[in-house]
Amino acid sequence: MKTKMKLFAALKIWVVIYPSITLFLFLFGKPLSLLPLYQRTFLLTISLVPLIVFAGVPLVDSIIRQLSKKSGKDKL
Repeated sequence: MKTKMKLFAALKIWVVIYPSITLFLFLFGKPLSLLPLYQRTFLLTISLVPLIVFAGVPLVDSIIRQLSKKSGKDKL
């Protein structure tokens, strides 16, 4: 995989991870603060990784595809 593609993939993942973690901590931060760090990290990752992999990144991919199709039609 070329560097440009790796950077683009990293950006897509970040676009999904940042809001997901922020929302998760906003909603559950106070109750989770009572738990030890390793348990908080486990709960965060066990809930967000599947969400990001199976819903977030595919959603971003479909949005990018739709936007690129629209911009391709504009050029014709």
